[in-house]
Amino acid sequence: MRTLVLNADYPRFLAWLYRRHPGLDTAGYAEQMAARNASLFGVADFYSRNFTALGHQAADIHVNNLSLQSAWAREHGMTLDTDASLGASRKQQLPGWLQRTIAPLKPALRPLARRLGLSPRLSEQAERVLLAQIEDFKPDLVLNQDVFYVSTGLVRRMRDLGVRVVIGQVGIEPTKGEDWSAYDLMLSQLPRVVGAFRAARVRAEVCHLAFEPAVLDALSAPPTPDIDVSFVGSVSEDHRDRIALLEFVAERHDLKLWGNIPSSLPSTSPLRRCFQGEVWGSEMYDVLRRSRISLNSHIDVAGDEAGNMRLFEATGVGSFLLTDFKRNLHTLFEADRDIAIWRSREDCSAAIERYLDDNDRRVEIAANGQKQTLAKHTFRARVEEILRCIQ
Repeated sequence: MRTLVLNADYPRFLAWLYRRHPGLDTAGYAEQMAARNASLFGVADFYSRNFTALGHQAADIHVNNLSLQSAWAREHGMTLDTDASLGASRKQQLPGWLQRTIAPLKPALRPLARRLGLSPRLSEQAERVLLAQIEDFKPDLVLNQDVFYVSTGLVRRMRDLGVRVVIGQVGIEPTKGEDWSAYDLMLSQLPRVVGAFRAARVRAEVCHLAFEPAVLDALSAPPTPDIDVSFVGSVSEDHRDRIALLEFVAERHDLKLWGNIPSSLPSTSPLRRCFQGEVWGSEMYDVLRRSRISLNSHIDVAGDEAGNMRLFEATGVGSFLLTDFKRNLHTLFEADRDIAIWRSREDCSAAIERYLDDNDRRVEIAANGQKQTLAKHTFRARVEEILRCIQ
């Protein structure tokens, strides 16, 4: 089976990637793709490499990486005016705080974005290049992990080119009024989202995020932990519970924060003195490995269900994970064996004190968590789940 995985990257990550590799934006498609995957950011090529390992032909397309897409276009006798496409995108950009958190909220924010005329989407040229890639690769299966940039209308145009099966992957409840029948299957890590799609008469299944064991081979030797408590991730207007937790922890412990903080955060917030900047991919994994405690808090809209990427990234590299209690968390990890959980800010602070004082127990739980993730929560296992759904 020929499989094509569609994804979109954070604009801030893309700026970091091309700033880190001067001249990469004019390099060939293969060189740019190799640099993108070597960063280890997000899901990189973790889905496609495991489809390939299981005997299928697979490739990735990063639909909003205009430098990468322009290189493919050049090599196939097409043009993609990146300046025009960037200009169109900037005209449609969301307000600053909203843009910083658009990735996990894309489907939920679509109605608001449309009313404001701000909805990010591919330019007509970029759509033509994507459709040409579909026609060139001739996939049997398209796994679309960005239902915001790649609209249902664009999915239908892909079907006109002979795509047999289209799967969408999303972590937010379906937008009302959207015709999701373009998809054969929707996947989500949240049971609530699966239920919402089924209520909309769309086939849906639970499929969690994961960890790629090859990351361990790509990283340097494990560093000696020198960070008591770290948090890596977004801090925005859509993470009010997270902000409250982190401020509470920052006032009582030596917390280090990597990611972004909103401009609206008061100058008196203790998070400002904790802020260490942004880290992506391999640098993010190193922060997790340097941390005695990796703190996790889900975005507000996750409600009482667990499933964010940090669960698997932290445990996968062998870090001790202290995460918020969710009703389905037990289906992934066993509390106090694989991970530690907190149920309130006070509970979290007490757990930090307890585990910082008990090095042996902390190391034991971290080792168990890594063992559980490598046994059950790899991208190979997720791809096998997807193939079973198709069959």
